[in-house]
Amino acid sequence: MQSRGGMSARAKAHMPMVLLTLLSILQALALELLWAHVREHDYLTEPTWTAFIAWVQIGTTLLGVLLIWVLYTSMVMRFRWVPSTSDSLYPFLIGILEFVMIAALGPESLGYWFATLGVLFGITTAAMQMVLRRARLDGENDEWFASIAPATLRDFYPSASAVVVLVGFGTALGVTGHRGIFALGGADRCSRRTGLPDVLERRFLVARDECQQSDRRGGRRPITTEH
Repeated sequence: MQSRGGMSARAKAHMPMVLLTLLSILQALALELLWAHVREHDYLTEPTWTAFIAWVQIGTTLLGVLLIWVLYTSMVMRFRWVPSTSDSLYPFLIGILEFVMIAALGPESLGYWFATLGVLFGITTAAMQMVLRRARLDGENDEWFASIAPATLRDFYPSASAVVVLVGFGTALGVTGHRGIFALGGADRCSRRTGLPDVLERRFLVARDECQQSDRRGGRRPITTEH
């Protein structure tokens, strides 16, 4: 009979492949839906204010999809943890929210788009935090977490404020139906919250520093303060 420790080791070994395969399918479907939306709406090629806001929406949605992929791939390559049921369910929930957000693209449903993006941002943050909590409990990650204190409620204030702002924009747009400067300001806020270029730059710099320190230490992985 296989021991509990052997089952845990097997689950940890296979989880990265299972998780990335599942997520890659969902992200590919999201990108296909996004491309179909661009091809099916002629108003996007017209030089109008509505088209400009719509392109900001599309760009923000694309950045969000890519950012979720970057977060998950970085997580599975950097940490090992004993998976739980939520690790298989959260990607489905994230994928469904992405599909809903893409379906809500366009000037006629801006409020739903903002609200869905806010919920997606909050769910993704919660999913990442749950993985990090389990990774901290696994001894194989001690080298990463040795110098990092556990997250407190205050650490989540920026994420919570972003969710409130996005859902607030969505609610306000749904109530007033205004799609002018207010809508553009909200879309700009969303694109800044995705922050994909900054994330990619930080990941590249961290990877470069780790490789340099690893070479100096004879292949030993250094302790990092990123989590």
